[in-house]
Amino acid sequence: MDWTEEARDGAIVAAPAGRVDESTAAAFGMQLEGVVERSAAAGARLIIDFAGIDYMSSRGLRALTLAKRKADAAGVRILLAQPNEIVREILAISRYDKLFGVTDTVEAALTA
Repeated sequence: MDWTEEARDGAIVAAPAGRVDESTAAAFGMQLEGVVERSAAAGARLIIDFAGIDYMSSRGLRALTLAKRKADAAGVRILLAQPNEIVREILAISRYDKLFGVTDTVEAALTA
């Protein structure tokens, strides 16, 4: 799994790429934990750009849950941007679209 980050307009935009499944979920979770900490230290919102995520298993959803708990405790808002149709459906079925703000673009998340 690839991972990039950039600071933009008071937010950290993290862009994972690949599949989040049984073999990559632990690394995904560790990356999320680290970026939540960096967002808290910077006083920034966290936008996770899902454009590069092809698929997310229940283990990936668990990593998101743990990241949200940590973010909530640190006062960091997490937004999910640009999920493809498959990931958007996974988020809707699991009701994660109710836990996280989900936007069609990173730009929309930056202004949310």
